[in-house]
Amino acid sequence: MRKLLVPPASARGLPASAGGLVIAALAASLVTVALLGAGAVPAVAVSKRVKVGDNYFVRDGGVPTVTVRKNTKVKWVWRGDSVHNVKVTRGPVTFGSGTMRTGRYVKKVTRKGEYTLICTVHGPGDQSMKLVVE
Repeated sequence: MRKLLVPPASARGLPASAGGLVIAALAASLVTVALLGAGAVPAVAVSKRVKVGDNYFVRDGGVPTVTVRKNTKVKWVWRGDSVHNVKVTRGPVTFGSGTMRTGRYVKKVTRKGEYTLICTVHGPGDQSMKLVVE
């Protein structure tokens, strides 16, 4: 069996304390990989912006479908001159914003499924959308 000889830190041009720091950093890296797995990726804040316009969500015309992953923060941002709100009329859980002319409403969606949302001021015929949480 061959032995790997590593000269002391001072012989490599490093302060004596550097060898211990290198070993500690390597040990911390190995523990992280062991706990998270080699292919683990750090968590990234995920968000999706939805425009709330005068009598529409996302874009004018039709019923848009917005698809996001579980634990995404969906942010509805008010644009336009009229008052609006966001209310779930069908889905795994219900939630909704207050009625406002400007501002934003943020909801972290934690339950998978399909949600139907409307603006109760304008009704489902004028302002609705589908939110799919995968």
